[in-house]
Amino acid sequence: MPLVSTPAIVLSALRYSETSKIVRLATRDLGVQSAIAKGALRPKSRFGAALQLLSEGQAQLLMKEHRELNILAGFDLRKLHVGLADDLERYAVASALSEVMLRFAPPDPHPESFDALRASLELLEDTPPGVTESLGLRLLWQLVSVLGFAPTLDVCVVDGRELPTNGALPFSTREGGALCPICAAQQGATQLPEEDRHDLVALLNADAPLPQLDARHAAAHRRLLARYIRYHLGEGAELPALEFWNQRPWAAA
Repeated sequence: MPLVSTPAIVLSALRYSETSKIVRLATRDLGVQSAIAKGALRPKSRFGAALQLLSEGQAQLLMKEHRELNILAGFDLRKLHVGLADDLERYAVASALSEVMLRFAPPDPHPESFDALRASLELLEDTPPGVTESLGLRLLWQLVSVLGFAPTLDVCVVDGRELPTNGALPFSTREGGALCPICAAQQGATQLPEEDRHDLVALLNADAPLPQLDARHAAAHRRLLARYIRYHLGEGAELPALEFWNQRPWAAA
């Protein structure tokens, strides 16, 4: 079995037997991989506390040909991202990002999605609480886009007709973006008011200032994004972390 070393982030960790864990890793060089960490639960395990959710490090994997479960030979911890646990909203966004990566990133090399996830966790850890919600929307849209499901907003996603830059925008989750009035009448679409349209454009542009969203508009954007992910990536899968982030129960407490 070849030993492969790759940057990795722990997406999930489950107890396996009395002494071991099964982990799912987002890796930069191998895509999302499953591995057994033998002895990880022993008091003097070589893994120590490294295999925590969202911890980042260098994984050494013994790759087993034609097998879905590899062997985690080592995990050199780089960062635990403990700052994410200081704020429930940050942790909810990070968990939703992890869930999207876990469920939908390919089991093949896809460094773009790994880099997007790693950069997102770094940004989340350092962001002030007041902008976490808008930043979370942007980071989730960015990961969805990197995975190949970016929505189209400047032209009609059905017939390619250029769209005006102002005014309300017909948006179809099913079609994957904006529609011209003719296609909207035929296909059916959600009407994004002009303010929500400009906010969505800003959220999809990493270089634009984050939009200032009041509670009502932020909720509308969360629902739109969650619906988009479920339709284009979820295909009926349970997405509890995404739902928790979408509902934001801590805000009502």
